[in-house]
Amino acid sequence: MLRTSELDYQLPDSAVATSPASPRDSAKLMVIRRGSSHVEHLRFSDLPGLLNAGDLLVRNCTAVLPARFRGIRADTGGKVEGLYLSDEPGGNNSHRCRVLLKMRRHTPGAEIRLHNPAGEDSGLRMVLESRAGSPLGEADAVDAAIDSGWIVRIESDRDAKLAHDWLNRVGLTPLPPYILAARKKLAIDVAEAADRAAYQTVYASEPPAAAGRAEHGSVAAPTAGLHFTPAVLDRLAARGIASADVVLHVGLGTFKPVETEHVEEHPMHTEWCMVPPSAADHIARAKGAGKRVIAVGTTAARTLESFASIDTMRETNACSTRLLITPGYSWKHVDALLTNFHLPRSTLMAMVSAMLPGGATQLRDLYAQALSHGYRFYSFGDAMVVL
Repeated sequence: MLRTSELDYQLPDSAVATSPASPRDSAKLMVIRRGSSHVEHLRFSDLPGLLNAGDLLVRNCTAVLPARFRGIRADTGGKVEGLYLSDEPGGNNSHRCRVLLKMRRHTPGAEIRLHNPAGEDSGLRMVLESRAGSPLGEADAVDAAIDSGWIVRIESDRDAKLAHDWLNRVGLTPLPPYILAARKKLAIDVAEAADRAAYQTVYASEPPAAAGRAEHGSVAAPTAGLHFTPAVLDRLAARGIASADVVLHVGLGTFKPVETEHVEEHPMHTEWCMVPPSAADHIARAKGAGKRVIAVGTTAARTLESFASIDTMRETNACSTRLLITPGYSWKHVDALLTNFHLPRSTLMAMVSAMLPGGATQLRDLYAQALSHGYRFYSFGDAMVVL
């Protein structure tokens, strides 16, 4: 079993990326070949030259919802911040959903006047109905100031239809708390429009907020895909490197640190994922030709590995997965992994360790090397590819 302490490391504040590289494909790229001890330090734009004709890149094409919101409490004027999690059934002239809230005195019946991205009253209000419990067990795994989940009702001053489109009207980009904290500490101010563009892959293909329904998007980005640009995609295609899209809607569980002594004892979160028939066909062709299947990010890898076989992908198409991948895991579909540098003591680090012959020890050494070479970490940070 893998001790969680083996996934721990110290990261200086200066190594947390508060914005993406510009252009995106100028990010650093650490290249690890499992048959060699040599590590290369390149740029993401060099990726096409590392792959072979017939190799297959599998991408998570989920779109990020504008899931964060702000407002004021109607009775006290106190500031409120929150995060949309999912829709809930019920509600005739209103819209019910589940949220996390950061506010004083969480009281059933309390009303919040929601602000639009410009900080103005949107004409929409949120009414607290009942506690729902944190989706992570302990809410402070995400943000120490956010209370456990609530079922709330969204209502409109003008038109009930507006309540069902509330995220499009008031939502903000759901940047991870550590990015927001780092920006605050450094007094960095970024426009919402810039964040919304930056925290979305160029190939995201689903509506960012279809009636505010969580099954149509994610509350966190599949960050390994943020490095791609149209130019890189064109060069990959010109070299005969195929791409296939799958879907995994990223939830808050991706940020939850492992708190058990051993990673395998961690209560894994559940996420919905899907492999379209066309993607299953692409994977079958690549495998049949002896080519590599390269997962773009841990979410794409988790999606593929959640299916026992390609036939299973074709038969069931979609599933809710709680798959936890740790060193010693036998990979069924994924031959190589493109990923970012992850939070310490995370299941994401455990998965990357499972791709390396030296496991967690090798990964810690690679992270130390990345720091010495000035790599930037986390969601907007640099990348590594394990071939």
